[in-house]
Amino acid sequence: MNFSNLKISEKLVPSNYLKLAVESQKSKEVKLKELLEKRSLPEDGWSDDLIEYTVQQLACLDSNNFPHKAGLGEREARIVSNLVARRHYNFGHGIGRSGDLLEAQPKAVGSSILSQLTNAMLLDLMRAIGIKSCDSCFLVPLATGMTLTLCFLSLRKQRPQAKYILWSRIDQKSCFKSMTTAGFIPIIINPIRKAEKEGLFTDLEEFSKKLETLRAEEILCIMSTTSCFAPRNMDEIYELAQMAEKYNVPHVINNAYGLQSQYICAQIQRAFGGGRVDLFVQSTDKNLMVPVGGALVAGCNKEIVHNVAKTYAGRASSSQSLDVFMTLLSLGKNGYLALSQERRKAYDELKSGLSIFANSNNFTFKHSKSNPISMAVFFDPQSIDQPTKLGSMLYTRGISGTRVVARDSTKTIDGYEFKNWGTHEDRNGPAYLTAAATLGLTLSEIEVFLKKLNECWKDLQSQKVKNNKIQE
Repeated sequence: MNFSNLKISEKLVPSNYLKLAVESQKSKEVKLKELLEKRSLPEDGWSDDLIEYTVQQLACLDSNNFPHKAGLGEREARIVSNLVARRHYNFGHGIGRSGDLLEAQPKAVGSSILSQLTNAMLLDLMRAIGIKSCDSCFLVPLATGMTLTLCFLSLRKQRPQAKYILWSRIDQKSCFKSMTTAGFIPIIINPIRKAEKEGLFTDLEEFSKKLETLRAEEILCIMSTTSCFAPRNMDEIYELAQMAEKYNVPHVINNAYGLQSQYICAQIQRAFGGGRVDLFVQSTDKNLMVPVGGALVAGCNKEIVHNVAKTYAGRASSSQSLDVFMTLLSLGKNGYLALSQERRKAYDELKSGLSIFANSNNFTFKHSKSNPISMAVFFDPQSIDQPTKLGSMLYTRGISGTRVVARDSTKTIDGYEFKNWGTHEDRNGPAYLTAAATLGLTLSEIEVFLKKLNECWKDLQSQKVKNNKIQE
């Protein structure tokens, strides 16, 4: 309510008291007015009180919250549980309309504004973190794998004869299933080792051969990856973008958790400038620290991006938009950039600690500029009998997210066999442990991890000595 336009009796409250309260109320209205008019991410984060005020004002614009409502349709956003209603701030209509996630709803003015503001702030954030050529983006209430599937189905409409996707192998199940679920045939291109560099890199020569051999109209797209577990490095997306442009083939980038890295964002921007990138997709939970279930589709061509929104069947849940909307306002542009800087410090701290652990045990420690998030410690085969046991020991001690990968593990997904699953390559090698410095990781968490890693390793070695004595 706008109290400044009301004449309130002195019998209710003294006018000087009211003036102070009205000024405080007015500051909220000014902030909300700026957000609606500028449609950009605020420089500094807002207070929880201001965010809730904004959300409640928007919710009042949805028809299910009208005091005089009388709904006779099959979908009237009725919410029977008060707990559920409070959890969603009385938003019940979802976003988009049948066949277009970006279309406004007549019954849900507040939800439509919420969705469009969220997309506008996300675009502003992407440009602020370095992807300046990004011209359009929107939030999809699907996790990254299914959102990639949606992108492929959208591209199929423009390329009806296409049946292949050229894919630089990354051992992440949902990434692979995104192609098979959409009905396409993955052409798997294993990454290669470069003697002069650390880790695994894109086999550009093999990509070139496939593009020369296959008919362009039968190739739906190239799918590359930026963020991944070491020792695999991000794909050489600039060179792949050049190939995509040369052979007139779309290029989709799986940027699952790459927004948090300024280096990766810079490479995406470089790829835009040097070749063809149609779409790039990233997770909301990994990059924005909200609950799992959303992804961002972005690109430099509004029409291509909007075609993905039109491929979505029906309207969608507004839960993800609400989570991201509130998170973005809470952080502001400066808050997100500060978190990104803290992540880089955490990376350096984790790198230092794992390097010390590796050197003290004569292990090989691998990190690379081309993977600015994840790193790996390779074990001496003689020093560990059951490498995966180390992973389970860490997990039972509260350490999550690390992976201990053993060789000779074959996995079959939708009829495709992957040798040495988890290593991103067919070639054999020693077992290794990976750890990642992602957004929100604290220095205290790194300290706890390193302490427990050393303790677990000592326990394993003690147990190995005992077993050897028993066998003797």
